[in-house]
Amino acid sequence: MVRRPLWALSILASICLCTGNASAHPLGNFTINHLTEVLPTRGALTVRYTLDIAEIPTFQIMHAATTGWNVLQLRRWAIEESSLVTSGLRVTVDGAPRRLVVRHARAQLRPGAGGLPTLYWTGSIVVPIAPGVAHRVEINDGVYADRRIGWKDVVVAPQTDPTARLKRYPTASIGSPRHNDAARFTIARSGDATNVRVSEDDSPALASSALVRSGMLADLFSQSGRPAWLIALTVFLAFGLGALHGLEPGHGKALLAFTLVGARATIAQAGILAAALTFAHTIAVLLLGLGLFFFADFASESAFGWITLLSGIAVAIVGARALNSAIAHASPDHTHAESGLTPDSGRPLKLTSAIVAAMSGGVAPCPAAIVVLLTALRLHRVGEGLVLIVVFSLGLASVLTALGIAVVKGAAWITRRKRFDRVVRYAPLLTALVISTIGSFMVAQGFVAQGIATSVPIVALLTLAAIAGYSLVPRHRHGDAQTI
Repeated sequence: MVRRPLWALSILASICLCTGNASAHPLGNFTINHLTEVLPTRGALTVRYTLDIAEIPTFQIMHAATTGWNVLQLRRWAIEESSLVTSGLRVTVDGAPRRLVVRHARAQLRPGAGGLPTLYWTGSIVVPIAPGVAHRVEINDGVYADRRIGWKDVVVAPQTDPTARLKRYPTASIGSPRHNDAARFTIARSGDATNVRVSEDDSPALASSALVRSGMLADLFSQSGRPAWLIALTVFLAFGLGALHGLEPGHGKALLAFTLVGARATIAQAGILAAALTFAHTIAVLLLGLGLFFFADFASESAFGWITLLSGIAVAIVGARALNSAIAHASPDHTHAESGLTPDSGRPLKLTSAIVAAMSGGVAPCPAAIVVLLTALRLHRVGEGLVLIVVFSLGLASVLTALGIAVVKGAAWITRRKRFDRVVRYAPLLTALVISTIGSFMVAQGFVAQGIATSVPIVALLTLAAIAGYSLVPRHRHGDAQTI
């Protein structure tokens, strides 16, 4: 039997105690999740509606209350939410809209990450219908239509709901939650539902922005009277989660790698680019967290859409300029005497442009860090929360710096190998193409996130076409400088 030190067992027990009672919402801290259950019977149509509101929107709702959030306030909010549900939920019977009245409404608070609660609302609506007659019914869920992250489903009996009324989400569906917002069916004379057709929301659904959803950091931070070793463990965990965030797939690391190659950066410049990306990420966490704290109607997922769009535009501009320069320097009439470069060598990406691209690609903040900031604001421990966010960012910076050094050393190794001459010759063109492509897809994702009914590939192709048009137009040159 292996004997472990008492202090190690104490640490493990404390972590379990800190995180066992609550965990981050499985679909993400930003989500508002919907379920519409329809139970047709002879003479009545019962609609049971459920809302599962994650930590961050719950924080906004509760923070907007002018009085303390007690049992009375919870009941008051349940009634207010009833009006919001009936105004957004549309039920038509035989083509005629029905007025909806919530007969029973109940709200409760459930524990979430970092001591932040989540809200859970249920309501029942009964729509009378003529018995013994067939009816055509249509249901459309437009509640919180501006919040597209999360689970949304319409279930018509005898179909069943796989989430136990939004209490247990299927693991296989967490990465791609249901997004059904409408159902059409017929109620037979017997009262049974037939010809049921459930359809998805036409507006594009947003995906959760990060894989680091663990509430462990916020849970440890929210504990009061912590011993010194637990504070040290919290700091260590912040660094580790930041490093894990740096390993997640995303635009930032791809842009960092290709801008390093395009700029022919040194190891020192790789550190500068990684620091710039990390700085942008930290500032975004602070600004978004403060927006959530001070503005009750601030839609966090809309902010993510705008961040993606503006960042994509910046990256696309950098890519277009780099592509124009690479094409111009590779043209036969661009001589060695004019530029000091051979026609095939291309022109390195300016470090300032590389910094802009890297910062734009990594500006989207991690929800786990935002939860820590909101917990700090709630507990009035802002200074300690900021320290944890900085440590989180240092963990991110360590991974990005290591990636940058690896890319720089790898590029230098390839440059010294003659068999890779062709790759080296076209490296500026290839890096410019990759940066332009990433920027185009970011622009497309930003447009789609605003609710525009289109597809990401179409907008990305249109953006790439605009970049190509810009890049192929010759620019007037004076010496080695472009006039654009």
